[in-house]
Amino acid sequence: MHSLTSEQAARGYPVHLRAVVTNLDPDSGDGYLALFARDASGGIYVRAGHDSVESLRNGSLVDVRGISGPGEYAPIVAEPRIKVIGFSGLPANPERPSMTRLLTGAEDGQWVEVEGIVHSVFEGEHHTNLKLETADAPITVVMVKEEGQHLSRFIDAEVRIRGNAAPLFDVSRRHMIGANIHCPGLSAVDVVRPAPADPFTQPTIPVYRLLQWDTAPLLAHRVHVQGRVSLVWPGTSVCIRDGLQGICAQTDQKENLRNGELIDIAGFVSAEGGAPAMSGAEFRSSGSPFAVPIAATPVTPEKALLGNHEFQLVQIEGQLVSRDLASADTVLLITSGKFVFTAILPQALGSPDATAWKNGSVLRVTGICSVQLDPERSAAGMGTAVPKTFRILMRSPSDVVVIQKPSWWTPTHALVLLAFGFTATLAVLAWVVVLRKHVQQQADLLRESEGLFRHMALHDALTGLASRVLLQDRLNVALESARRHRTGLAVLMVDLDKFKDVNDTFGHQAGDEVLRVTANRILRAVRKADTVARLGGDEFVVLLPELTDLQALEKIAANIVESLAVPISFAGREMPVTVSVGVCPSGAEELDADTLLRNADSALYQAKASGRNRFQLFTPDTPPALAAEPLPASRR
Repeated sequence: MHSLTSEQAARGYPVHLRAVVTNLDPDSGDGYLALFARDASGGIYVRAGHDSVESLRNGSLVDVRGISGPGEYAPIVAEPRIKVIGFSGLPANPERPSMTRLLTGAEDGQWVEVEGIVHSVFEGEHHTNLKLETADAPITVVMVKEEGQHLSRFIDAEVRIRGNAAPLFDVSRRHMIGANIHCPGLSAVDVVRPAPADPFTQPTIPVYRLLQWDTAPLLAHRVHVQGRVSLVWPGTSVCIRDGLQGICAQTDQKENLRNGELIDIAGFVSAEGGAPAMSGAEFRSSGSPFAVPIAATPVTPEKALLGNHEFQLVQIEGQLVSRDLASADTVLLITSGKFVFTAILPQALGSPDATAWKNGSVLRVTGICSVQLDPERSAAGMGTAVPKTFRILMRSPSDVVVIQKPSWWTPTHALVLLAFGFTATLAVLAWVVVLRKHVQQQADLLRESEGLFRHMALHDALTGLASRVLLQDRLNVALESARRHRTGLAVLMVDLDKFKDVNDTFGHQAGDEVLRVTANRILRAVRKADTVARLGGDEFVVLLPELTDLQALEKIAANIVESLAVPISFAGREMPVTVSVGVCPSGAEELDADTLLRNADSALYQAKASGRNRFQLFTPDTPPALAAEPLPASRR
């Protein structure tokens, strides 16, 4: 079966095999009973109806007669008639391929074994997913959910799991984009080293030592830290301070904690910014009845960026520039000197009165400081971390104090005062009317100018789309929201094909019309909550926040390509246009804004190289844009 090409498999050749059922999934998500079967030559995926055989189970020896099918990635057995002829149990001696080998797709359907440490367990409606940290890379193990099966006990256990290698794939394009393991059940799981019965019995480690050389061997497993609570986002994060150091941990626990309460946390450690952070964490009170509230340390932006206050409670002053009204959380954009930073308060912790914080107010903000690094500059600095910006994670609306309200002297107030002065001073009513009219016109002009300058700073003059500055701000906010809410997002890079030919053939005025029409068509093809920006020339970027459905993402990309393939009329002439689109989806927990844009650009170059007038989904195999063979300007 695996020697057939997809085109050959689609011809429906008759298939007859005798094999052992290595994985039986009664709810594959597509209305079929899915199973993997293995004989001496390897394994294959079989898609059957739910009424195939009632006595079918893992380890059954079966006789299968069906036809070949192309599958959604590799050849499969379709329309099978299955007969149970015995029971042999699951196969022994599985292969142990590397993660690199699994990602080639060559192990599709094969009976394999992986070994690693379980870092998290996600219980779905029909399946349970284990995130396994192996020596190569993390991989997800999928198991059919069984009644009474509680796999959370495997967290932090070192396990050896057998199952069938299966691809993660792009259904519409038949592309492999990842790999996972389908495990038939607990009978195929060996515990090499069980998880500690109580992770809190491990010795506590000072926070400052967590990423040092001496403790590196311990970080494959959960570690135990202790400190006083400085921030709680129930069901999301908890931060503590250990002596003079701070750390934040992601957790699903929703227990109430007091500020300054002494607690213990056990979780897996990784670097976030320039400091340690924890994931998959559990916490519990240390039993101390005393809570010692932690005082915030006043800092300047310069001190915050040094990283010495990472994940610590700080207090900083700045002027409120704007609020992100598109976010469900309260997100404030604040400037202080030459620095700009954000302050974030989750919706679940309350929101202030809409009139409480006005743009232009000078605020004193208290919260946990989190520094983001510049990956490119850090890499170029011979291993030295280079900070890029920082954000403040607030605990409640009371963490913002207005220390100076905006100036009262506004154009509206000036108009009132001038009108009153002229009314009291001038005796001639006609002259008063003339002066009032003149002042009103000047005030209106001033307000219009202010609005125009603000709009020009954040929007493209030709198309009215968001500028690079506004896109960067919204992309950072979307990534932060995706990390907190564990959702996804996507970035689309859109580029007109052979736009230089339009300018050369029809003139630059026609080219401007093409850009304006293109902008309007992209806006109609996406959702209202999405952001469309023009980076310059004929290059556009679409930000799709809170998007987890890959099929919906591809539908949007295909809609953009289709709607922009319609010729554009100008001065009685029809101008043919098409676009190429690079698509980069992300779960947001591992990528930053620059990497997302760079990956979307790499996918765009691949779409150009594949013939244009199409979209290309970014995968780990997509070559970087700078490494791709450059296209002549006339063919872009």
